[in-house]
Amino acid sequence: MERIGDAMKRVINAPKLAARYDELRNEVLANEEVQAFLEEHTEVIDKQVVERSMNKLYEYITASHKCEKCPNLEGCINVMKGFEPKLILNQGLIDVTYIRCPRKEMDDEKRAVNNMLDSLYMPKDVMSAKLPDIDLFYDDSRLDIVDKAGRFITEYETTGKLPAKGLYIHGPFGTGKSYILGALANELANRQIRTVAVYLPEFLREIKQSIQDQSLNEKIEFVKKASVLMIDDIGAESMTAWTRDEVLGTILQYRMAEQLPTFFTSNFTLSDLEHHLTYSQRGEKEPIKAARVMERIRMISEPVKLSGKNRRDNK
Repeated sequence: MERIGDAMKRVINAPKLAARYDELRNEVLANEEVQAFLEEHTEVIDKQVVERSMNKLYEYITASHKCEKCPNLEGCINVMKGFEPKLILNQGLIDVTYIRCPRKEMDDEKRAVNNMLDSLYMPKDVMSAKLPDIDLFYDDSRLDIVDKAGRFITEYETTGKLPAKGLYIHGPFGTGKSYILGALANELANRQIRTVAVYLPEFLREIKQSIQDQSLNEKIEFVKKASVLMIDDIGAESMTAWTRDEVLGTILQYRMAEQLPTFFTSNFTLSDLEHHLTYSQRGEKEPIKAARVMERIRMISEPVKLSGKNRRDNK
C-alpha cells in the first residue's frame, strides 16, 4: 500500500495541481502582512519553515480581517465566528492564534454594559438614552443637570470612588426627567459601575405581590445594594404606610448608612413629596415617618429642578 506521504507528493507533482500550488504559494507570499511577519522574524524563519507552515499562512490570508469580508457578526466567515487569525511562532513553525475581531469586541463591550445595568419596569427608550443626545439648548436647567451629572462622573474617574450623593431631579410632567436618568445610567454602566434603575410605582406593586411568592427580601436586597440606584417617578405611586416604611424606608436607610449615591426623578419638590408621604392610602397622617424618609432622601441626593414645557405634547 502506498504511503500517504508518497501519495501526496505524487498528487502535488501532477502538472495542474503543482501549478495551482505555486499560484497559491505566490499569493500567500505576496500578502503584505505575511511579508511583514517574515521580515520581523527573519532570523528564525527560513524557506523550510515557510514551506512547512504554508497551510497556516494560507488560512491566515483567506480569513476576514477587521471584519472586511463579513456582513455582520453573525455572518462572520472565519473558522471561529467573531475571531480573526494572528500570525505567531509556535515550536519553530508559523502558526495562527485567534483574537477577537472589532465587531466581537463591540458586541462584548455592549454585553458588559448590559450586565452593569439592570432596569426594573423602565421604558426601553429611556434605557437606551445617551447624554450627548440631550437637547441642552431647550432649557438652561438641562445644562445645569447635565453639568452636575458630568461632575459626578468626573469625581468617580478622578478618585476611583463614587460620590455619596446623587441627584433629586424634580419638575413638571413630561419635561424629560426619566430620559436624563436613563442617559446617566448608561454613562455609568459604560464605566463598569453597577447601576440599577427602577420605575418606583410598578416596583412597589410588584413588591406587594412578592409577599406571596416569598421573593420580597431578595428584591429589596437587590435594589438597596446597587452601587448606584436610580428611582424614577417617586411620588407617583399609591403609597401605603408599609411600602413607605418597610420598603422605601429600608432601601433608603441602607443606602444612607453605606453612603451609596441615589438618583431620583419626581413631579414633586422635596416639600411636596414630604406632604405626599405624610398621608397613607387610608388617609392616615404620619408626619414623623414621612420626615424620616425625607431625611434619608436629602442625605443621599441633591435637589435640582428641571424646567420647561411638556415635550410629550409635541410628539
